[in-house]
Amino acid sequence: MKLLILDPPGHGLDIAMRAQAAGHKVKMAIKDDDKTKSIGKGFIDRVSDHRPWMRWADLVVCTDNSLYLLDVERYRKEGGLVIGASPEHAKWEIDREYGQKLLEKHGVPIAVSKTFRDFDKAIAFVKKTMQRYACKPTGGVEANKSLSYVSSGPDDMVFMLERWKKLGNLKNDFVLQEFIPGVEMGVAGWFGPGGWNDGWEENFEFKKLMNDDMGPNTGEQGTVLRYVKSSKLAKKMLEPITEVLEKTGYVGDIDVNCIIDDKGQAWPLEFTCRLGWPAFNLQTALIEGDPVQWLLDLANGIDSHPFSMNEICAGVVLSMPDYPYSHATQKEVVGIPIYGTTDSLWEHIHPCEMMMGEKIPEQVGETISYLPCPVTAGDYILVMTGVAPTVKEATKLSYRRLKKLTLPGSQMYRTDIGSRLKKQLPMIQKHGYATGMSYQTDQAS
Repeated sequence: MKLLILDPPGHGLDIAMRAQAAGHKVKMAIKDDDKTKSIGKGFIDRVSDHRPWMRWADLVVCTDNSLYLLDVERYRKEGGLVIGASPEHAKWEIDREYGQKLLEKHGVPIAVSKTFRDFDKAIAFVKKTMQRYACKPTGGVEANKSLSYVSSGPDDMVFMLERWKKLGNLKNDFVLQEFIPGVEMGVAGWFGPGGWNDGWEENFEFKKLMNDDMGPNTGEQGTVLRYVKSSKLAKKMLEPITEVLEKTGYVGDIDVNCIIDDKGQAWPLEFTCRLGWPAFNLQTALIEGDPVQWLLDLANGIDSHPFSMNEICAGVVLSMPDYPYSHATQKEVVGIPIYGTTDSLWEHIHPCEMMMGEKIPEQVGETISYLPCPVTAGDYILVMTGVAPTVKEATKLSYRRLKKLTLPGSQMYRTDIGSRLKKQLPMIQKHGYATGMSYQTDQAS
């Protein structure tokens, strides 16, 4: 297969390298800027302009939904095969209010929320209602994530809104959504001309930088997920939008993140109408067979049943300062050796911002030799995965493997990915969600 990975932010190195190793011809179109210019060098054939390669490709895989949507839509209408969102589907994610109304139109109950583009109006709204809210930015991957905040009450929500106003942090709309206590859980599926692929992906994200969900929000520090034949959450969130997906011609992965309250009611928070990160890295660990042939099959309306069912995959993000803010210069975050990447470990390493270094000092016997070695190409370095029957076993594998890597400097990762599920799984399983998923072997399913 000739595969073009249309990847402006540089997220898709993992799938590009796996496809290449499986014998496919791969081009990776990454937007050239200071943050992404080194990603994949020495590993993959990078191209700066995607347009000459679209007709070359048998399949175009888009890693996000923020750029080049019109180019992709024209190519799709000409008969090209694409995994990715159209401008309409991207709006479901980027415009949170629009996405919520779409779900409501198809019978999915939604939480009370209101969109603002003015801090003063939002402050007045909180003072009037005196309720607890979660603030969420709009704009997809371009969103200002510093506006993500879950308040403890109306007072600290007003403080944060006033603080953001002083800092001048308003770039896009933001949403104040009624706070609903409960367990956060997501559900996703792969959709194409043949409808839903067999198997629903149930996932649990860990977004805070530090253990016990402390510190700033990140894209994600780790995830636990599995594929199952039947999912109560999918019946509530994804099956109701089947018809609109068919009518709008969606091809790809679609996820709805939710809160399940103490009465068992699931409330949708947001769509992800693209490949999820690091979720897609974890999904690749559950693929049985060719890493990308199933995507071409999906675009052609064929379900090739690529995923192992009921196995649990845990993924942990390895990063380094200045993540998650990425304010460091490229000189500070590019070229740091990643020692310990043995052939046996590579299967479980999912490279993100990495490249191949040419002359890196390495001990060989009693001397130091200068050899090729994987190095960092940014501060979001890789995802390490483990697959096992239980959450505890899967995370134990991930951490055991991660400890085999060393970086000169300040490597960072959370050490408690998956731990809160010991308490949370029983809370939602009594309502019929995530049934059969065990935290550890002595836990009832």
